[in-house]
Amino acid sequence: MARMRKKADLPTKLCRACGRPFAWRRKWARDWERVLYCSDRCRATGATSGAKESAS
Repeated sequence: MARMRKKADLPTKLCRACGRPFAWRRKWARDWERVLYCSDRCRATGATSGAKESAS
C-alpha cells in the first residue's frame, strides 16, 4: 500500500477564476497539467468571464 503524504507536500496551482491555491487530487492524477480551476463553480464562472474578455 502507498504511504500517506502530507497535504503540504502535494503540488499546488492557482485557480484561474478565483486566484486561490488548490492542491493535487488523486482524481486529477492523469490530467493534472490540464486542470485549471479549483471547482465546478470556478470553471463555470471562468468560462463565462473568459468569453466576455475575448469578445471585448
